[in-house]
Amino acid sequence: MKNDSIPRRGFLASVVSAGLAGSALSRWVLADEEKPTKEGFVSIFDGKTLEGWHTNRQKIGHGTGGRWEVEDGAITGRQEPLGNGGMLMTDQAYGDFELRLELKPDWGIDSGVFLRTNEQGVCFQVYVDYHDHGNVGWISTEATGGDKRMIIRPFNIFGKLNEQGELKSLTTKPDERPVAWKPDYLLYSATADEWLKAWKIGEWNALRVRCVGEYPRITTWINDVKMADFDGATSPQPDYNKDEMKEKLGRKGPIAFQVHGGVRQWNKGAKCRWRNVRVKTI
Repeated sequence: MKNDSIPRRGFLASVVSAGLAGSALSRWVLADEEKPTKEGFVSIFDGKTLEGWHTNRQKIGHGTGGRWEVEDGAITGRQEPLGNGGMLMTDQAYGDFELRLELKPDWGIDSGVFLRTNEQGVCFQVYVDYHDHGNVGWISTEATGGDKRMIIRPFNIFGKLNEQGELKSLTTKPDERPVAWKPDYLLYSATADEWLKAWKIGEWNALRVRCVGEYPRITTWINDVKMADFDGATSPQPDYNKDEMKEKLGRKGPIAFQVHGGVRQWNKGAKCRWRNVRVKTI
């Protein structure tokens, strides 16, 4: 991955060698650093490079990494040939935090925001399954091999395309799998109509995720509308084992974006996009 930090260090060295005052150099460095916002959020994507991020270091069920680039100030992810996918992970691990970002997925992608991720791809996940029978904003776990994983999604989305194959509108239907939804799985769940009103087709959408606790409580918002509130300490979803997840993930792990593996899971040439990625530790 391209790293633009070396030219910057070279510039700093030339400034020092030119004999500029230390105070002037200090002012330049401080002006260039990422500083926390008033609310305490720090940017973890500089808008130009993938510095501070890496793809999965070992092959996982989705592949060896996928293709990740920076385009127009956004991280973009897509499959490599033959359906090869994977994860783009932060170098830093996060335990209790709030994440804010903007996303703009093409229709026909299967992605997600991974929380407390390990190198095998096991994690808590916020769905970004932007395709027929998909869902955006609700919560699951990710597992390895044939292990069971938790699925929580009260409804699926379906797209209507125009003659040019562009997404024009969305509808929803309840998820048909009995294990996918019972009202007591979550402390709170928005309705399908609330999601449809909040989501903006073809535009950037704001996603907010709060993850706190030993058995994490994960809350999601889309465009400031609360979507799901999951309590990892009490959720009775039958395929969720809180102690098993704690043993696999520990108390913290990287934040990651996913490109799902498999040619059937991703429209050819489609991309997921992420920008303004900011984190506040709690």
